[in-house]
Amino acid sequence: MNIFVYAFICVIISFFISLTLTKKWISIARRRGIVGIDMNKYEKPRIAEFGGIAPIASIVVSIFIYIFFKTFFLKSPTHLIEILVLIITLLLASFIGFTNDLLSVKIKKDKEIANEILGKKFTRGLGGFSSMLLTLPAAIPLMIINAGQHTITLPFIGSVWLGILYPMLLIPIAIVGTTNGYNLLAGYNGLETWLGIVIFFALGLMSLVTGQLWLALIAAIIISSLAGFLVFNKYPAKVFPGDSLTFGIGSLIACFAILGNIEKFSLFIFLPFIIEGILKATSKFKAENFGIPKKDNSLEAPEKIQSLTHFAIKLLKKLKLNHKVYEKDVVLFIVLLEIIVIGIAFFVF
Repeated sequence: MNIFVYAFICVIISFFISLTLTKKWISIARRRGIVGIDMNKYEKPRIAEFGGIAPIASIVVSIFIYIFFKTFFLKSPTHLIEILVLIITLLLASFIGFTNDLLSVKIKKDKEIANEILGKKFTRGLGGFSSMLLTLPAAIPLMIINAGQHTITLPFIGSVWLGILYPMLLIPIAIVGTTNGYNLLAGYNGLETWLGIVIFFALGLMSLVTGQLWLALIAAIIISSLAGFLVFNKYPAKVFPGDSLTFGIGSLIACFAILGNIEKFSLFIFLPFIIEGILKATSKFKAENFGIPKKDNSLEAPEKIQSLTHFAIKLLKKLKLNHKVYEKDVVLFIVLLEIIVIGIAFFVF
């Protein structure tokens, strides 16, 4: 029972650290002018940017406290290497995401200056492929400990031993895929945070079912931290998460899949993000998720459906009696879609 008591303490600490740091960051960001435009609102309010550093810091600190309890009070050093590798992966991915945010801001300012000086459209910037390559170093910690089971089961073939191909090829693909994939389905108040809470509830439950209590407890810490951030990120948002959160949470999904040996389950519940990637590919990853806000803050979808959010707006306009779709409706639709996918995954796996 002691482990549950200590885990509960860590979960509570995680929530309050995230809540406190997020509130503090909003104040700092507003004073320093670190703000972005809320594109799904007609008034285009300015919102604090880069808020994801608060829940990420909360997750890291809370897991360290869990390790402290585990080492000094429970006398249980099991899985310490895996937990430390998970933390390093998270920090690397979040740092890369934060760097990507800073580069994006600088490039945006450079474009504005160039447009003014040259009198024409200046489009040079950080491309999608460059952004993907940036996340590759986050795979190194899992690669060097040779994480995961190297046997996969293929339809009509059976079990296949991958050997060194698993750490050298599949782990980098998983990290790059989840960090960038999770970042694609974003841009609506609370969407990224709600999806993270739902996904890690599923990953935590699957870890518990497969007898991996340590992963389930870490999932609880992640959920609690995201819940603390959601207080300020839900509609109407006072803070945006930024790539530091989306890259970090995406990397954790890959960590759970690999360290928990639940790759198939994790891949299945990631289907909405894979679909989003396919839709984005039709625009060469240049399309935005935003709707077109009207004066009453209802949203219209662009002509071409290049995101699940666009599909949600068009479908909900047909289903709703007043034919008006708001930002909260889109978030609810995407989150419910993810919950349905998770339900199917539990049934199948």
